[in-house]
Amino acid sequence: MVRNNRTSTVTEFLFSGFPQFEDGSLLFFIPLFIIYIFIVIGNLIVFFAVRMDTRLHNPMYNFISIFSFLEIWYTTATIPKMLSNLICEKKTISITGCLLQMYFFHSLGNSEGLLLTTMAIDRYIAICNPLRYPTIMTPQLCAQLSAGSCIFGFLVLLPEIVWISTLPFCGPNQIHQIFCDFEPVLRLACTDTSMILLEDVIHAAAIIFSVLVIAVSYVRIITVTLRIPSAEGRRKAFSTCASHLGVFLMFYGSVSLMYLRFSTTFPPTLDTVIALMFAVLAPFFNPIIYSLRNKDMKIAIKKLLRLQKVFNAPAS
Repeated sequence: MVRNNRTSTVTEFLFSGFPQFEDGSLLFFIPLFIIYIFIVIGNLIVFFAVRMDTRLHNPMYNFISIFSFLEIWYTTATIPKMLSNLICEKKTISITGCLLQMYFFHSLGNSEGLLLTTMAIDRYIAICNPLRYPTIMTPQLCAQLSAGSCIFGFLVLLPEIVWISTLPFCGPNQIHQIFCDFEPVLRLACTDTSMILLEDVIHAAAIIFSVLVIAVSYVRIITVTLRIPSAEGRRKAFSTCASHLGVFLMFYGSVSLMYLRFSTTFPPTLDTVIALMFAVLAPFFNPIIYSLRNKDMKIAIKKLLRLQKVFNAPAS
């Protein structure tokens, strides 16, 4: 039940971004459940294919494997709760659960964004400075960049989450979204919410900075690639970047729609669709892009699946 009394203390939030289904919840639950299972299995396959194939032990594929690993937890932060809300009559979450969901979802998202930026720089060095690439992108630097992306992604949000946890919430307790997000939660605080604009500016600045770095890297990559004299050389250079560029466009395209709109409001249905784009659909397509667009990855996945069959085969 929604609390309308401003003097009462809110202990849990009610998700109101879900359409009110009667008997049709399973029509949405089953596809979302299948998508979630595909995301987990698909990204696990990509992760282990890279780890178990020595030919893929290089910075580019190392970043891809870590990105796939993060995608599993990125979707796990929200989709299981979405599935629960689709089949449960009570679509609620405790304040602590909401803060944890926000923290892990956005920390993992930040880590992925930093990793995508690192991958773009890696491709820039590999194509624009190929002779210096082995000495610049050493295994040690690769490990440091990967770890740094994850550590910074999780640390940068801690002050914000701690600040939100100190705010008083005293009703109404309806979150107009399908998961806990900064703007919908901050609007429920019964105190000055002028900080919402500052939050929007900080998030927008981080997104724009990452997009600019990646865009400049790929503009330079395309410029250099077009100068390659042989058609085969150009094709190979473009193919190594096509997967990264596709994931970048999906990830930052949907994120920009969600967080670069400031005071612009969308209809609730469109808001839900945009949220599903970057929380569900983008992770769904990532393993498809990395496996279907990359010959070496397809070979590694086939080897992994054959190895799995050998282990599962009954003893003669």
